[in-house]
Amino acid sequence: MPSLVSQRMPEKMSTERAALDDLLGSTVLAHVGLVVDGSAVVFPTGFAVIDDRLVIHGSTGSRWMRAIAAQEVSVTVTKVDGVVVARSTFESSMLYRSAMFFGRFETIDPADKPAVLDALSDRFIPNRSAEVRPSSKKELAATVALALPIDRWSLRVSADWPEDEESDIAGDAWAGFVRFGAPSATAEAAPDLRDGIEPPASVHELLAHPERIV
Repeated sequence: MPSLVSQRMPEKMSTERAALDDLLGSTVLAHVGLVVDGSAVVFPTGFAVIDDRLVIHGSTGSRWMRAIAAQEVSVTVTKVDGVVVARSTFESSMLYRSAMFFGRFETIDPADKPAVLDALSDRFIPNRSAEVRPSSKKELAATVALALPIDRWSLRVSADWPEDEESDIAGDAWAGFVRFGAPSATAEAAPDLRDGIEPPASVHELLAHPERIV
């Protein structure tokens, strides 16, 4: 549901959950805003949506993760889809989708952590967890997974044509959209990879659909 964000330019606000889900499915990068030692900071991190929650992970020794788990935070997820080229620099802007989430992250139960971390990994590299060994007890103990319920959010979508002045429209300057296409991706083998080991299905899937990540 919409929450807490300035209502400036309300025409860009959206309450459609489908539009929010589309944004969350188009990228894996989020930024967490919080206060650490009296200073406001923003922490970039990968995320996945699992059971209608934003899930992130990190080291149990990270002071950032400890701070995130101890306070109310805001999280932003943004995707830039292109540029609005207007007939003046003042009216030019970005084509974008941006969501803000509010609340408190909860620590994932240790019993659920292996499955959650596998799901998180599979969001970054499709189905990779089925191709490699399970996380060891030591690795699980060194990792904390946090979840934020998706129940307080605000979404803004900028997708409109330039709003040029009549005098500019009558001029000779070009106006329109420059939309960013799907990014290309390449796979490079690690220098110490043994001969004869080919990229697995998960890597081929990532090569075919990099736009789901970036």
